Amino acid sequence: MNTLTVSSPAFSKKGFIPVTYTADGENLSPPLELSGLCDNAKSIAVTMDDLSLPMPAYNHWLIWNLPVQPSIPKGIPHGESVPSLGGAMQGIGHGKHRYAGPKPLFRASHQYEFTVYVLDCVLSLPSTTKRRQLLAAMRGHILQKNGLCGHYY
Repeated sequence: MNTLTVSSPAFSKKGFIPVTYTADGENLSPPLELSGLCDNAKSIAVTMDDLSLPMPAYNHWLIWNLPVQPSIPKGIPHGESVPSLGGAMQGIGHGKHRYAGPKPLFRASHQYEFTVYVLDCVLSLPSTTKRRQLLAAMRGHILQKNGLCGHYY
């Protein structure tokens, strides 16, 4: 099976996330580029988590049922459903039904990971879904998984 590669034209691996994609800026979700997608994929899910807090990863964003395509556009609109992306669904993370960009307390540098999951199905989950529930629903359906880390501050 192909190896999934996740990159972004906005920032490099372990690079600085530009202010535009943070809560200090326009709070836009960054564009993501995917290569090596497997042929039998049915949908894509993405989570964005702050890995720098002294607790399990703090979720800032979750979206699922994205169409299988080599790029995820920047600035995904707020809302439970995203009609422009085939009815993709956004759940409840730090931002309710939207991307909530980095804004660490005390201006300390934090590491953020965008994790992309390529699935063999389309998920039937309510918009009230949280990260833990999404991960449980994807169990057994993940064909590929990889991430892209960046930092802010």
